[in-house]
Amino acid sequence: MKLSAYLIANNRLRTTRILSVENESPTVKRFTFKDKLCSEAKPGQFLMLWIPRVDEIPLSILNTEKTGIVSVIVKKVGEATEALHKKKAGDIIGVRGPFGNSFTIEKGDVLMVGGGTGLAPLTFLARSLTSETSKISFIVGAKTRSELLFVDELRELCRKTNGRFIATTEDGSYGVKGLATKPLEKLLKKERFNMIYTCGPEKMMRKVFDLAEKYRVPLEASLERLMRCAIGLCGSCVIGRYRVCRDGPVFTGKQLEEVKEEFGFLKRDFDGKIIALE
Repeated sequence: MKLSAYLIANNRLRTTRILSVENESPTVKRFTFKDKLCSEAKPGQFLMLWIPRVDEIPLSILNTEKTGIVSVIVKKVGEATEALHKKKAGDIIGVRGPFGNSFTIEKGDVLMVGGGTGLAPLTFLARSLTSETSKISFIVGAKTRSELLFVDELRELCRKTNGRFIATTEDGSYGVKGLATKPLEKLLKKERFNMIYTCGPEKMMRKVFDLAEKYRVPLEASLERLMRCAIGLCGSCVIGRYRVCRDGPVFTGKQLEEVKEEFGFLKRDFDGKIIALE
């Protein structure tokens, strides 16, 4: 596989210092740092963040600024993320990227469906779309009220574009009780959208994909897979004939149709073995 000059440059590890750490929920923190290359990322692209002496993890980019500032959010789920959560402003981290493709900018009426930290690339995208002519509607989901992310900001983005904002929680502590996909079909029955963007738990995205097919709405989904190299060499992120890091992470409904036997059902473990998606 021949790597482009762009990819070679982005793949070089750069060290930088954390500028700030903010709590977004009991289990999610926002980390802000400076990196010129990653600050040029488009909505949907991801980076690899290195925690010294621990591991390197893929993260969707939440926000960028022309000054070189970059933000990501991280949920504490394992050894690497727990170590990162202990970091403070001034601590050194490593960065590679940005990698992958980005969402298509649709100027019509769009609907975003996100859950958990999957809201990071969707929020980045929504901020970009507000400068266009899009009407943005959002369905966000989490297990509980305390785990819902960016509610106030996303509600305001929807209000500014005359779109709908719907929040769901599995325990019913806020908004509609149930998964983010629960109010989706009702909305698709009443309104026509030019595009559905989705990111979050893969089983949730599979339901969004199925409903998008049913109602014939174009869809783009940002997938999460085990990523080690981020440049398409190791094969750990394979789904069907695609490598998520190189061919994605954003996939169209047409591409997902090709891998519908796997999408939402199967993934690869650390040994490359295909296992059931939890």
